[in-house]
Amino acid sequence: MMTTQTHHPARILLLAACTLFLPLPRAHAQTPQPAEQQTKPSPPSPDDAGPQTDNGSIVIKKKKDAEEAAPAPAAPAEPKVKNPNNETYSLRIDVPIVNIDANVILDKTHQFVPGLKANNFLILEDGVPQTITSVRVAQTPITAVMLLEFASNSYYLINDMQNASYYFFRSLRPEDYVAVMTYDLRTHILTDFTNNKDTVAQALQSLIIPTFSDTNLFDALYETLDRCSRIEGRKYIILIGSGRDTFSKLTLDKILAKVKSSQNITIFSIGTGALLNEMYGGRGGGMGAAIANMDYLQAQNQMNTFAAMTGGMSFNPLFQGALPDVFAQINDSIRNEYILTYRPTNNKNDGSYRKVKVLLVDNEGHPLRMQDEKGKPQKYSVIARDGYNAKLPVE
Repeated sequence: MMTTQTHHPARILLLAACTLFLPLPRAHAQTPQPAEQQTKPSPPSPDDAGPQTDNGSIVIKKKKDAEEAAPAPAAPAEPKVKNPNNETYSLRIDVPIVNIDANVILDKTHQFVPGLKANNFLILEDGVPQTITSVRVAQTPITAVMLLEFASNSYYLINDMQNASYYFFRSLRPEDYVAVMTYDLRTHILTDFTNNKDTVAQALQSLIIPTFSDTNLFDALYETLDRCSRIEGRKYIILIGSGRDTFSKLTLDKILAKVKSSQNITIFSIGTGALLNEMYGGRGGGMGAAIANMDYLQAQNQMNTFAAMTGGMSFNPLFQGALPDVFAQINDSIRNEYILTYRPTNNKNDGSYRKVKVLLVDNEGHPLRMQDEKGKPQKYSVIARDGYNAKLPVE
């Protein structure tokens, strides 16, 4: 006897609710059902909330399984920094620049020639023309050393030295810095660089009684150049003496090499004993007087060489009355000068000595001619050092 089962409506709803809360099987573990057993999804009802998704095409794995299946992400690339490991690197391009101090003075009046332009100058470095980048006129305070020969060899030489140093002292300005040094057997510093004129005056007034009769000029000049090289800027040495050297440890070749290698130092020499040599040198007295005259001429030639190599001037005044004009020329030279700047075509830092020659030319490259207001030609001199030492790679 067959019995007909009747389903209660409440039971049907309870079964449906339980079915909704059952967990779905894993997508990768599902077994496909036969096509005839699959049912089409029912169209969404208006009461359904949210969008419908197709669980058959996109598989969303659990977080733990996704982490196990997904490959480990690659490590991020290290950021590129300019200086790794906090190391400091720098790129330096050393373009050599040469400054040449040049003075243009009329031979007759010793006046400074103003108004010259860059195209009026021609610089030859080892015979090769250079391109001048700038030309300017400077008038600045001076830093100078008075290097005085003070030895007990002749009253006339000492008197000439005192007169010359006195006139240079009178030409100083309040902003100038001056040191006073003397030499005989050794070098003596009477006062270091100072702009106190009273201190300089006291140093000069102390030169009364000399001690030694030796004049070690080469050693004294070497030491003075060495001291001046430690000071920044342009320096001047006012060398006042006979030019004789007796027992210096250095030879003439070594002191000339030192003068060549000294940068930004100009030497002005004032020879003493010119009148004494004029009166007695070579005039009678036999062979001894002739030898003395030759020694004096050689000594003065050395003084002239020191000045010429550094772009300075050399004087041998016969009388005291010529000293004001001498120091007027020196002041005109050191306080008014052209500063020529160029980049050498030979830019090697090999420490070699480069010979430099400064010329004046016109617009067509011919030697420049000067004339006064009346049209008379005027001779002039270009005073500049004759070379410099190139830098070394380690400088």
